[in-house]
Amino acid sequence: MGKNHHLQGALDLLILKTLSQVGSVHGYGIAQHIQRVSEELLRVEEGSLYPAMHRMEQVGWISSEWRTSEKNRKAKYYKLTPAGRKQLAKEKENWERVIQGVSTVMKFA
Repeated sequence: MGKNHHLQGALDLLILKTLSQVGSVHGYGIAQHIQRVSEELLRVEEGSLYPAMHRMEQVGWISSEWRTSEKNRKAKYYKLTPAGRKQLAKEKENWERVIQGVSTVMKFA
């Protein structure tokens, strides 16, 4: 398991968790939610967000549809699928193991 897997897992977890909390939302709304809820500690760049969401849509964790945004523009709205809900539980468990592992190492560092 390389570090990239964990960082990608963290991004997946943040996106899936956001969708589980806010329902259907466009990509910019996901990035804003993560930034706001993390009290500005986490910022998700579009260059990371959209490829991750495209990949998650390909594997069926999220679905999307084109709608008109609150600014009267066409926007792709994403929502969690049942498979995405299961994946959210897995990602959360994996992330908790990573945190526990890092905490354990830090105690002895």
